[in-house]
Amino acid sequence: MNKRTDRIRSLFAQQPPPSLSADNKGPEVLRVASGSVKAVKETFSGIERENEELRERLQGQGAVVEVDTALIVPSPVADRFIVDNDASYETLRQSIQAHGQEVPVLLRPHPEEIGRFQISYGHRRVRAARDLGIPVKATIRNLTDEQLVVAQGLENAAREDLSFIERALFALRLEKQGFARSVVQDALTIDRAEASKLVAVANAIPLDVCEVIGKAPKIGRGRWQEFSEALKTEGALQRVRSLMRDPALASRSSDDRFAALLAATQPRMAAPEADVIVALDGDAVATVKSTRRGTTLTFEPGRMSDFGSFLRGQIPQLYEAYKAQKE
Repeated sequence: MNKRTDRIRSLFAQQPPPSLSADNKGPEVLRVASGSVKAVKETFSGIERENEELRERLQGQGAVVEVDTALIVPSPVADRFIVDNDASYETLRQSIQAHGQEVPVLLRPHPEEIGRFQISYGHRRVRAARDLGIPVKATIRNLTDEQLVVAQGLENAAREDLSFIERALFALRLEKQGFARSVVQDALTIDRAEASKLVAVANAIPLDVCEVIGKAPKIGRGRWQEFSEALKTEGALQRVRSLMRDPALASRSSDDRFAALLAATQPRMAAPEADVIVALDGDAVATVKSTRRGTTLTFEPGRMSDFGSFLRGQIPQLYEAYKAQKE
């Protein structure tokens, strides 16, 4: 309460304020003309309006406040993968540490836990502030569930940093939580056909497979659709999950993990057996291996490599003899 309010309210009290009491020690009651009373009431109403406007701003009409990150929980609908050794996140964290947080996040009061907040957008900024041990700058608004996810999607769309599979999983999660298809379209700024394609791909690929791959920033819709179709072939998902257990897969980039698991959907061809060419004296001269890509003739190191050089010079004559035989 400011001093101006205190002074105005004191005019309506039975006892004068302390400053007046010092000047007027008798038990007199201050009388105010009716016109003055009206003017004072109007002034008091104006102050109440100012206070109400201030409360509205603090409740989400644009004021930026600092919030302890311990009081903040994520959005009920995840929209991105959290990965270790994320270079873009590390750049953001270092920027906030060096220059402060320039763009506030958007929060809403938690619908079930008094004094806590849910993130609409700004998850990485909240994470960076938490890692740095500082409060996060935020705008707080009273949002419905639909308003929260639409604001979340629009902010990501403006940055255009979500990969295809992150957008697909976000669309699927929205639908699974009961949001209408129109909300999915608004959140991702897409039409109904595109929303259907996103949901179809996310539905076709198991979540654990997506999580192992990660965001795969260079992989677009076409290849994800190819992957979803390949998983329908017999034994494909079993081969993919078998490769997922390989510890070496985790050391590869997200795009490379996608390529490896896509390749695993195809059954492995048995390695062709090599035929050994044996000379009349019993010595192994060379090995021959035939695949769909062609025939390979391999000579053993040492003296047989010299024979390989000799044979290479004889190939034109041998080919002519072959054609003559065919004729």
